[in-house]
Amino acid sequence: MSLIEVKGLRKSYDSLEVLKGVDLNVEQGERIAIIGGSGCGKSVFLRSLCLLEKPDAGQIFIDGKEITAAGAKVDEIRRSMGMVFQKFHLFTEMDVMDNLCLAPVRLKGMKRKDAEDKAMELLRQVGLASRAHSWPAVLSGGQQQRIAICRCLMMEPKVLLFDEPTSALDPTMVGEVLAVIRMLAKRDMGMLIVTHEMNFAREVADRVLFFADGGIYEQGTPAEIFDSPSREKTISFIRKIKYFSFEIADRSFDLMAMQGGIQSFGEKYGLGFKYIYRLELCCEELLYEMLSHCYPPDQDEVKIKMDISFAETDRETDISLSCKGEAYNPFSQESDGLGVTILKRMASRIDYAFDAGENRISIRL
Repeated sequence: MSLIEVKGLRKSYDSLEVLKGVDLNVEQGERIAIIGGSGCGKSVFLRSLCLLEKPDAGQIFIDGKEITAAGAKVDEIRRSMGMVFQKFHLFTEMDVMDNLCLAPVRLKGMKRKDAEDKAMELLRQVGLASRAHSWPAVLSGGQQQRIAICRCLMMEPKVLLFDEPTSALDPTMVGEVLAVIRMLAKRDMGMLIVTHEMNFAREVADRVLFFADGGIYEQGTPAEIFDSPSREKTISFIRKIKYFSFEIADRSFDLMAMQGGIQSFGEKYGLGFKYIYRLELCCEELLYEMLSHCYPPDQDEVKIKMDISFAETDRETDISLSCKGEAYNPFSQESDGLGVTILKRMASRIDYAFDAGENRISIRL
């Protein structure tokens, strides 16, 4: 039996459907990283598991008990989960020890002395034993988040839910919180972690979920998602790809507009003057090669689309071109245009195909 089972989870805000029927099984001790762009539903999904967000439809089972069922003992079922928020949510009117002991004493009937002993042991593990009687206001953000994690662990949950636990922290404090989560991962603590820390997700997760289009767009091992994602939006997100597109519908197209767009695109992402110039030249020569060979000289109406993509992670540039008309491979031995020659020298990969009346060229620089 799965520790968490989600079936057909849906959630909307007015006309905006955020979750569109999400299904997921989480096994005991499994560590899952949830990644994706802002507004894709990652946090909504996580908060829905413990009903901090009430789903519009679907079922959620926690350790075999349906938390979404009518009349469910929600508070009791929630105790199997611990939630770590972005903003810590410590009780500011209590010192650290009282923050840690409140829930186990009131909800689990633990004796105060036993709770304090357990709290001190957890504080020692996260390097904050000396802060047992400090007030939250005097602690750094990283210290407060470590305390928040300890507060969850006081209830001995079967799984921890982390909602972007480092997003509210100064960069200098991120490492100390991630170190605590790594420590828990080594102890086989079950976790679902919404995070923007890609290297961290790769390191600690057994499985990575990429959220897009209202649900789990792609999932797999860290190696599958980060090294060889199979779907377009995952690839774009992982490589942080930026795009420039230009479409030509008439032979007398605005060349200056295209060149100006390429220059602005290149400058924005720091491609360098010489590289941008060569990119402009290559695109211009490639377009005129296709215009000259794919369409009759008296035909003004054409259909060509040029896409340039730049991956911030590895700084690779791709040129993709689709062109209707006659089949023509500009990289065949018969072609000796200047731009084509430069492209051959710059390219690490060139692919050409002709299908359904369309030339398709893909070039990796």
